[in-house]
Amino acid sequence: MTHVDPAQAQALAAIVGGGSFEAAAATLSITPSAVSQRIRALEVAVGRPVITRARPLRATDAGQAIVRFARQLELLTADLSDELAAEDQRSRQRITIVVNGDSLHTWVLPALAPIAETLQIEMLREDQDHSLDFLRSGAAAAAITSVAAPVQGCSSHPLGIMRYLPVSTRSFRRAWFPDGATPEALGKAPLIVFDRKDDLQDAYLRPRTRSAADAPRHHVPAAEEFAEAIRLGMGWGLVSELELHRDRGDLLPFDDDGHLDVPLHWQQWRHGSTALTAVGSAVRRGAALLRQPGTGRTEQ
Repeated sequence: MTHVDPAQAQALAAIVGGGSFEAAAATLSITPSAVSQRIRALEVAVGRPVITRARPLRATDAGQAIVRFARQLELLTADLSDELAAEDQRSRQRITIVVNGDSLHTWVLPALAPIAETLQIEMLREDQDHSLDFLRSGAAAAAITSVAAPVQGCSSHPLGIMRYLPVSTRSFRRAWFPDGATPEALGKAPLIVFDRKDDLQDAYLRPRTRSAADAPRHHVPAAEEFAEAIRLGMGWGLVSELELHRDRGDLLPFDDDGHLDVPLHWQQWRHGSTALTAVGSAVRRGAALLRQPGTGRTEQ
């Protein structure tokens, strides 16, 4: 069985977090030479490279597993420290999670607010189709994702379904969809997308028009401004039901039979901590606002 020295794993995690051997040395209060020696010893122990030497420095697949081990060890050590400390000396543990923009904009913050007094929560915004990269690399302990299959070393829990509706202003609908959401109109009407990773609008368009890729588009990479761009008539876009429930009535669905459902899952490290368990429980409670499978509705 391979033995991984915690100090060596910590050195690798510091390199990945800081981006260089020098930054890792500063974080660990040792010399860059000592960091290099720990990494060489770690690679001898596991029998393969744990980091690429090209810029930027990246952990290999084996290195990512070791970084996850180091981060989990940090959480467990903090748990033990709090358990042994007097109640008034306990520290706020830091938990890093990945949240997609629409969940962050609608239901995640109210879900996490009740536990904010006891933790430090770092939220990384990433599209639900790409959030697992942070889990694999060890950069985050948990993620809201559209992928059900758990990442190695993680558990996966279904949260519910986020339903998206194609919306526009009333005047935009009159100008671009006078005969409804026809294939011809959808292929020409300008649309709003979040960023270059955002595939929601195209996923809605692909089964409806052959010219989906030709439709003009604007990129607006912020949830609130995304909806505002639609309100200003710059184009149409897919907006979640939860967002529409809070809308002032400017955004109206233009395809009565059209929607896109995105199942969401909560993936977190299996070997976590008391703090990570608390965050996961809070997220799962908050997810009651999502459309639940089999109910045909969103719980309010």
